[in-house]
Amino acid sequence: MGERPGSARGRTGRPPLTGERRAEIRLEIARAAVELFVTQGVTATTGDQIARAVGLSTRTLWRYFPGKESCVSPLFAAGIDAIAAALRAWPVGAPLEDALEQVSTNGEGTMAMPEPPRVRTLLRLTRTEPGLRAVWLQAHDEAEPAFARALADRAGLGAVDLRSEIQAAMLNAALRAAVEHYAWHTDEAEPDPATARAELAGTIRSALIVAADGIA
Repeated sequence: MGERPGSARGRTGRPPLTGERRAEIRLEIARAAVELFVTQGVTATTGDQIARAVGLSTRTLWRYFPGKESCVSPLFAAGIDAIAAALRAWPVGAPLEDALEQVSTNGEGTMAMPEPPRVRTLLRLTRTEPGLRAVWLQAHDEAEPAFARALADRAGLGAVDLRSEIQAAMLNAALRAAVEHYAWHTDEAEPDPATARAELAGTIRSALIVAADGIA
């Protein structure tokens, strides 16, 4: 009896991508989108350009993201994951700003992020580009429950409680305020990466010290 059309033996073409490879491609797209956005602006950047920068067809690009602004979302998600991991590992009695020091200095877990000068320029664009602003705010909306879950895990709770939710909201607001302050109030001149990293880390550290008064 012959094989039916579409059976496994009769299939041709590339094997399906693993979840890990799809995540890598999403990060490659995100980095390319950031570079194009900060060098030529969001309006002047097209999906075709982003796709070409990573060797994809535009049709494939839209399978990963619904619009060009959303292409940067994996970078924000990587930051959220790194902070949540640091919160789970936050030693009892240790200052919050010390626990998150590695994250705020672009350490392990945030290597997907572009250098702080690029982050600053990208965040500045969110003031004038509504689509990009929506992606930035959506990232923080998604961060809050992730932080609450991490804080609940740290406390040994089986479920997120009100205290964890309030702590997460305070932390989320502090981080957003710090990064936006860095982006919108630092000098216009483009700093070198090391200087920019130190400035961003210092701003985040100051915000966390304030936030920690209501979290620790």
